[in-house]
Amino acid sequence: MKISAIEFSVGFLIAIILGIPMGICLGWYKPLELMFDPFISALYATPRVALLPLLILWLGIGIKSKIAVVFLGCIFPLLVNTITAMKTLEPTVVKCAKSFGANDFQIFTTIAIPSSIPFIISGMRLAVGRGLVGVFVGELVASTAGVGHMMSIAGATFQTDQLFVGIITLAGSGYIMTEILKQLEKKFDRWRN
Repeated sequence: MKISAIEFSVGFLIAIILGIPMGICLGWYKPLELMFDPFISALYATPRVALLPLLILWLGIGIKSKIAVVFLGCIFPLLVNTITAMKTLEPTVVKCAKSFGANDFQIFTTIAIPSSIPFIISGMRLAVGRGLVGVFVGELVASTAGVGHMMSIAGATFQTDQLFVGIITLAGSGYIMTEILKQLEKKFDRWRN
């Protein structure tokens, strides 16, 4: 289970570090969005399971391929939600800020980021579920450790109790992380208003 936690944590963290700033840039600068949108749409629609054999060929059967699957599962909900957040900024508020001499950085920090927090956290909540699916599928297909591997062996040897342990572990982890993100969203509610 420690291996699964590492795979999820690293993949999720990399997706946050790359996905949120990329989403802000793509949502804010229309030419960038027009350039990258076809690639994002195509990769978002592609099932991660279809990419897994390719990732195993490139990164091997070890932890790197599982981190990549988690990353690919997590980054797209974050990207799409952050891009949407930047597009839903109230244009009159942005125009008003610009008319008072605010630069892009000031608009980002005082208007764009605070109003985007609910979208970003929603993207993170969606990413948690996608990331857990990525961990499970990656370990199910090619692994020697982790929850997915344990469940694969338990299913092959008819150990129902082990299967339930895996299911409860994944469901419990998802519930706990989602609740943490809900609390984080409540903290930022005061900042938004």
